[in-house]
Amino acid sequence: MQATEPAPRVVVGVDGSPASYEALRWAVRYARALGGVVEAVHAWETPSSTGWAGPVIEPDFDSEQARHRFAEALNTAFPGDRPAGLRERLVEGDPSEVLIRASEGAEVLVVGHRGRGGFARAMLGSVSQRCAQHASCPVVVVRHRGEADG
Repeated sequence: MQATEPAPRVVVGVDGSPASYEALRWAVRYARALGGVVEAVHAWETPSSTGWAGPVIEPDFDSEQARHRFAEALNTAFPGDRPAGLRERLVEGDPSEVLIRASEGAEVLVVGHRGRGGFARAMLGSVSQRCAQHASCPVVVVRHRGEADG
């Protein structure tokens, strides 16, 4: 009996930005062509601010809100049915660190060129730039088609 090799894994960062929707759709098309699976990863951090006494945890954002934001993003990217075999991972932590760890053993890591934060004219967002520099696999940075090139 011959052991079967696991399907290639395509990891994609999903943050709810238009660029991440494009990245998710690209990852699904690529995985289909490759015969692989897509692992959609949404990382969230507990927002904090610094006060006189040091860091203060903001209680207004929790895992349930992150789960809701992730579901909204997937529903926006795929109105109707989600692609078969789509794996969903919700992870608390710094998005770039979470994605870099998720890239271990992956065929490719797919990210949008800019996410929810950052400067509008930036070529790459901080997360996509860190992933491109430190991921354990090739990284594909997908640009949102609806954006005008500056």
